[in-house]
Amino acid sequence: MKTPASSGWCVAVLWLLVLSWAVALGAKIFDLLVVAMAWGASPPASFQYLPYGKAYPIDPGNFFQPLSALILLTLVAALALGWRTSVRRLVVISLASFLVIWAFTPTVFWPMITELWEIHRGRLSKTDLEIAALVHRWFVWDSGRIVLIGIGFVYSVKALVVGKASRIIP
Repeated sequence: MKTPASSGWCVAVLWLLVLSWAVALGAKIFDLLVVAMAWGASPPASFQYLPYGKAYPIDPGNFFQPLSALILLTLVAALALGWRTSVRRLVVISLASFLVIWAFTPTVFWPMITELWEIHRGRLSKTDLEIAALVHRWFVWDSGRIVLIGIGFVYSVKALVVGKASRIIP
């Protein structure tokens, strides 16, 4: 007898979860290594490359927000379908990683984005040392966000493997 974790629906949801986390991981690494490296290369002059402005063709939020919604929906679906199975613990870890990211984005990153933009627009005056420290802080925190995305991805892969391999899960 198949359990919900090894059923077709749960496996399909777990595949979608794995793929969503993989896209998020690749995009966030690109965002840090390409986009942030451009605007953080020689601040404040390099702030002209900050995303979210009129001169910037793509708003990263327009990409990451729908992707985050997809990850959340697949996490909830995987948790519901695998609740009575051993995939539950793995999905909960993936969900916890996601929730930490969601908590830190508006509380840590949005204020830093505002500060960076205020410096760029000339509305906030900071010394070169303070600006360099702000950029460095962004890179450190954003690297942590990549680690959390990596954790979400790894545990979703583990859940998929367990879900596909299990026949009877307590």
